[in-house]
Amino acid sequence: MATIEEKSVMVVGIEDNQHSFYALEWTLDHFFTNYSPSNSPFKLVIVHAKPTPASIIGLAGPGSVEILPAIEADLKKIAAKVVEKAMEICHAKSVDDVVVEVVEGDARHVLCEAVEKLHASILVVGCHGYGVIKRTVLGSVSDYCAHHAHCSVMIVKKPKIKT
Repeated sequence: MATIEEKSVMVVGIEDNQHSFYALEWTLDHFFTNYSPSNSPFKLVIVHAKPTPASIIGLAGPGSVEILPAIEADLKKIAAKVVEKAMEICHAKSVDDVVVEVVEGDARHVLCEAVEKLHASILVVGCHGYGVIKRTVLGSVSDYCAHHAHCSVMIVKKPKIKT
């Protein structure tokens, strides 16, 4: 049974791009930086979905099994870089009460599963701003999560720079 002191969980999905880091910064600015750690409204959990080497090799075709160890090493380096940058952003905003998880798999499924596992009340994801054709071809993590996550989903868009 939940106690009154328990905080709602906010999951922020991140990947190695400016849109994800912008969404994290925006979330920290709007939900965390005006509170002391003891009275912030949410428990913050940052989740990075690390692709599987098989999903990368699947794109390369047959005979690419020999490069599996190198791909795995690169994916681990990228995940470590993403986690490090996320923590730097949190520390710069004086948000130190944060949990970071790296989970292997497709980001759409990883984020929806994290919401379920953590009983999150909100999921925050960035938006690439793809058009209809790119979204159709590449798929959209934010669209998928908006339709499948069992919580509120906030999609943070980076403003376009006016010239």
